[in-house]
Amino acid sequence: MKRKDYLMPDLKLEKKRSSKKDNETAYRDFQMSLEANRLGQDKKYYVKTYGCQANVRDGESLSGMLEMMGFTYAEVPEKADVILFNTCAIRRAAEEKVMAEIGNLKYLKKEKPNIIFVLCGCMAQEKDVVEELLQKHPQLDLIFGTHNLYRFPALLQEVMVKKIQKVEVYSQEGEVVESLPVKRSMSSKGFVNIMYGCDKFCTYCIVPYTRGKERSRRMKDILEEVSALKKSGRKEVVLLGQNVNAYGKDLHMEDGFTDLLRAISDTGIERIRFYTSHPRDYRSSLIDLMAERKNIMPFLHFPVQSGSNEILKRMARGYTVEHYISLYDEMMKKIPNMTFTTDIIVGFPGESDEDFEKTMNLVEHCQYDMAYTFLYSPRVGTPAASMTDSISKEVKKARLQRLNQRLREIAAKKNKVYLGRIVRVLCEGISKKNEKIYAGYTEDNKLVNFSCPWNCMDEIVDVEITETHSYTLNGRVLEK
Repeated sequence: MKRKDYLMPDLKLEKKRSSKKDNETAYRDFQMSLEANRLGQDKKYYVKTYGCQANVRDGESLSGMLEMMGFTYAEVPEKADVILFNTCAIRRAAEEKVMAEIGNLKYLKKEKPNIIFVLCGCMAQEKDVVEELLQKHPQLDLIFGTHNLYRFPALLQEVMVKKIQKVEVYSQEGEVVESLPVKRSMSSKGFVNIMYGCDKFCTYCIVPYTRGKERSRRMKDILEEVSALKKSGRKEVVLLGQNVNAYGKDLHMEDGFTDLLRAISDTGIERIRFYTSHPRDYRSSLIDLMAERKNIMPFLHFPVQSGSNEILKRMARGYTVEHYISLYDEMMKKIPNMTFTTDIIVGFPGESDEDFEKTMNLVEHCQYDMAYTFLYSPRVGTPAASMTDSISKEVKKARLQRLNQRLREIAAKKNKVYLGRIVRVLCEGISKKNEKIYAGYTEDNKLVNFSCPWNCMDEIVDVEITETHSYTLNGRVLEK
């Protein structure tokens, strides 16, 4: 039996936010010991990342640290000495998928007793989940959370050298750690965190507990990372934050995100996108900048969650449907070629037939190019989890089916206008369904599968659209 060393998550601490007087963000640079630097000699690692782009970016840093320790990448977990699960907690279904995959690989521990199983990310920030993991999957050697990702080399060293099972989950965020090593997952574009955490506390959402309070990176650090991406030949930068519109508040910036976006645009990188923006913090100055700058892409992921003011109030979203529509209309007026995606939750506690119809009416007004739709999933510890939910599962599923059907119809109709058009596509790689076809995104974020007579990886190419579907376009590259 391994010796155990546990520092478990604490929901009460995760809920706590420091006063505004103590809201200054502290910074320091990443460091790694010489001992950890030799830990991976002649060993391989495998990282499986679940969830959002922020998790993908965390996965890039985890891979960077592993390679700095001397590990090399394994294509499959069976060939690895360290298997790392970088997890998401946004819905219970996501957690169950991770649980199942850990269970499916349990046999490797019997075949290779020295193999190290690691779990990190948002699931690690939930006490009930960690307790469940330890009970069901004792083969896990190391569990750590989102606030001490930079501690990974030291934690892995301790587990491997001392042969212990370790849980180290900080329940409150600390300093912003810069200069983390990174192994980029894409050669055409790069993900850049501009801030961490969220202070919105929507009643259904676990993120403010798993990711902590809002902390902005310094502008100079962000600009250095963007400039390095541009110098490396990458054509696009994707700015990440749980709520990018809140960037700079802790740095006492009046209009921080607009100022940052302008500075990034000035670097000359060819394409800029950002995820995710909150309607509550949107400013006209940002819309004006997006309309002015050609390298800020005319696309926005603009989560609404519901078209009912009553449900938005129960969700604590902090805006009305009327305010959301006014922002949408302003953007469409100033940027006519703008495309929109959104998030919609179906079956939130108390959602009546009338509330759902209001969501359908909003969809008709906004004519989204795509929407990520979900049945409401209660998260332990959030206020919504204790709300009375009298809606049957059958009704929720019927609503979701109807919503998705209408969204598909709208998307198909909007995509048909692309037939015969010539669009600019950043080639991100080979299509997942056909190795002879390339895939990439237009400026307005349409996924295009296309043929090309030369290797156009990482290039921005002109593509003629020859076929349209609800959520994808097909085409062919025009000759140079």
